[in-house]
Amino acid sequence: MKIAIASDHAGFRYKAILSQRLSELGHEVVDFGTDSLESCDYPVFCHAAASAVQSGECDRGIVLGGSGNGEAMVANRHSGIRCALCWNENSARFSRLHNNANMISIGERMISPELALKIVEIWLSTEYEGGRHDQRIAQIEDSGAI
Repeated sequence: MKIAIASDHAGFRYKAILSQRLSELGHEVVDFGTDSLESCDYPVFCHAAASAVQSGECDRGIVLGGSGNGEAMVANRHSGIRCALCWNENSARFSRLHNNANMISIGERMISPELALKIVEIWLSTEYEGGRHDQRIAQIEDSGAI
């Protein structure tokens, strides 16, 4: 699987850890930055990662920051992106089972690196349930529904 990954300075350490693990698992990782712990603006990097998933250049995407909130908000501005903020194993599992999340957001300041790795592994291995959730996904995608 080809996975986009991006972070700001507050998610940089976990981005490196996750990128290494994803590569070890045989995934192709496309890194959209940042490249250091120097303070930066996360929207630049998160927009780039979300655009790559939106266009089909990448199959899925992961964005990281201090809390993960802003990064998820940026990604979800893109049509067709369903980015879930994940903070435990169940949030990762249900983001796929019920919401068919094609991106996740993780807060480095919120969870341990071990939990971040577990979240990503669960998210990658969980299949979308479909069925009753298809109608809800369609409603998410229908911008006229609001």
